[in-house]
Amino acid sequence: MVIQVANMKIPALIFSAFLITSFVILVSNKPDPPKNRRAIALEKAHQHPMTSIVWLDSTQQLGTIKEGEIRTINFRFKNTGQKMLVIGEVAASCGCTVPEKPEKPIAPGEEGVILARFDSDGRIGTNHKVISVFANTENAPHQLSFDVEVIKTP
Repeated sequence: MVIQVANMKIPALIFSAFLITSFVILVSNKPDPPKNRRAIALEKAHQHPMTSIVWLDSTQQLGTIKEGEIRTINFRFKNTGQKMLVIGEVAASCGCTVPEKPEKPIAPGEEGVILARFDSDGRIGTNHKVISVFANTENAPHQLSFDVEVIKTP
């Protein structure tokens, strides 16, 4: 009778070991969580040799505009480093602002512009908008901002 009990424990032990091993394999092969858009943009920009940038106007006051107007804002910068400056991506804090980046790299000593279009439709009141710029620089992402007061049209 003792032999019979011992023989029945062996399959149970083997099955338990199989379950534990399967669980460990599943947990260890779990894929990395997906990267967010900002992390991907920063990684992409940092694939190029690092350089430096100086913003000539990183904050702007647009004053007062009427609701429904579309205002274009220019944020000027200069490549102050020794390598080509690559703007990987620009992202706005909300859908009312659409930024555009230069498609070509900016040579050392050259200047460039980040354009942004602000649509004031439905934005009555004080607006503070932020644009993030991902580039092959140490301090990326860079934060550009503008303020504008939108008044209701009669």
